[in-house]
Amino acid sequence: MTKWEYMSAPLLVHSTKEILDQFGAEGWELVSIVPSPGHPGYDALVAYFKRPLE
Repeated sequence: MTKWEYMSAPLLVHSTKEILDQFGAEGWELVSIVPSPGHPGYDALVAYFKRPLE
């Protein structure tokens, strides 16, 4: 059975592609993007990632 590790990171809307490309290059798979709970009404997002545990 595959074991996973998880990570969350703030996602800046002005550099979304660069941030996602960097995490992808490190083996992280994007699971979800949600509004930041601490900043309602702003463009603050949180990205959740997973990758197989080595």
